[in-house]
Amino acid sequence: MNDATPGYSTLPDAGEPATGFGKYEIVIGLEVHAQLTTRSKIFSWSSSAYGAEPNAATDPVCLGMPGTLPVLNEAVVRAAVRLGLAVGSRIRGRCRFARKHFFYPDMPKGFQLSQFDEPICEGGIVRFRVRGETKKVRLVRIHLEEDAGKSVHAAGGFSFVDYNRSGVGLCEIVSEPDVRSAEEAAEYVRALRALVRTLGICDGNMEEGSLRCDANVSLRLRGETKLGTKAELKNINSFKNVRDAIEHEVRRQAALLDRGLRVVQETRLWDAANGVTISMRSKEQAHDYRYFPEPDLPPLVIDEKFLADARASLPEIPEDRFDRYTGSGGLSPQDAGVLVGEREIADYFDAAVTVGATIGVTAKKVANWLINEVLARVDDPRRLGAGDLPVLPSALVELVALVESGVLSGKQGKEVFARMWTERRRAADIVAAEGLAQVSDSGTLQEACRRVLDAHPAEIARYRAGEGKLIGFFVGAVMKETGGKANPRGVNEILRKFLQGN
Repeated sequence: MNDATPGYSTLPDAGEPATGFGKYEIVIGLEVHAQLTTRSKIFSWSSSAYGAEPNAATDPVCLGMPGTLPVLNEAVVRAAVRLGLAVGSRIRGRCRFARKHFFYPDMPKGFQLSQFDEPICEGGIVRFRVRGETKKVRLVRIHLEEDAGKSVHAAGGFSFVDYNRSGVGLCEIVSEPDVRSAEEAAEYVRALRALVRTLGICDGNMEEGSLRCDANVSLRLRGETKLGTKAELKNINSFKNVRDAIEHEVRRQAALLDRGLRVVQETRLWDAANGVTISMRSKEQAHDYRYFPEPDLPPLVIDEKFLADARASLPEIPEDRFDRYTGSGGLSPQDAGVLVGEREIADYFDAAVTVGATIGVTAKKVANWLINEVLARVDDPRRLGAGDLPVLPSALVELVALVESGVLSGKQGKEVFARMWTERRRAADIVAAEGLAQVSDSGTLQEACRRVLDAHPAEIARYRAGEGKLIGFFVGAVMKETGGKANPRGVNEILRKFLQGN
């Protein structure tokens, strides 16, 4: 066995951390590629939309045809600047693109247009939460580049290349090695996804490849400051895979170090089907790419007006929303975390709270119904942004108001909500048509309670002799007497007064 063993599955105790693992500190830096949702590509006019027939969304520029010249897409620049401002980066007033040389079939020019020594954004911080604790990861840079095409491997040893993705604009978000666990890494990527979706610059669909993550993983003895040798993990396309790939790589490296072997700096692929990382190639250094300034593009100059316009267009970012929800909104961190996880959920909640404020429905009540009833019926939370949703925010608040005012019981409210969802009707219409309104009139309830008590003298004697649990029997009898429409709280209060002789 050598130090470049492809998969940890060949080592003892593959399913558990190596002996003495606790003596190591995990150090992780992440590179997240966000594919920008601009209408056209970064340097040409072809559509950047996902899903076209293979090689249908191409043009001479993205195919690297001789004599073609790139033209920078202003919308791509605006997206990167807005992202940088949202995380507190320093936006460079002047930056430029460089040629990053490498040869793969999916990069027809033999180089990628990227940014090297002059990225558009420098520094910044991404905030997120892990098990209730706030974490902060520093950013090295955010830079722009063009995406490569996609190699498709078919049966019989044939490979094809789809260039639709070639030339689509990317923001690469490079972190400092501040992450200390696989769980933190997954939550960091989740936070970035929520951020770029809130900004509207990336759809965040990891399965389609519009948000991709590479993880640089290394170990060092606890207490040391010098970084260990890292391995870069590629092909990570879900939060679960981020966590699983890093956990496996940590075990692999720990097993090597425990045996006195060294970790090789290399690029490894995550094989999700088999649960292992696989050696792909030795890790490249900057000089391997032979960077030099792109001669066909002038330096990009960003003036103060462009910055001011970008800053003015920023929405409230997820972590600021979280702070507002747990602060003035009075929500628990758990509920607030659910609401800010997707832009559409938070937008739905804010719209509902705005309506609720006019009729006395609190944010906490709205959150309870949204999380427990609405989200339970939505297979994809992004549907909440659709105009054809069966229950719109205003309709949900009207239902909550009926429950809070006592017109409907909690159980009735849930039954009405189910009908609102399937029948696309407002709560008030269903209540009026079906006669579902809860009886809360004091006189009516007192009469029903007297009838029940008059019919059960023996139970009254037992209750007064100390069988307090019989109150449930009396309440149930009154509910039956009123066809289930009596207000249970009012019934309970009246019964106790009557039974105590008041």
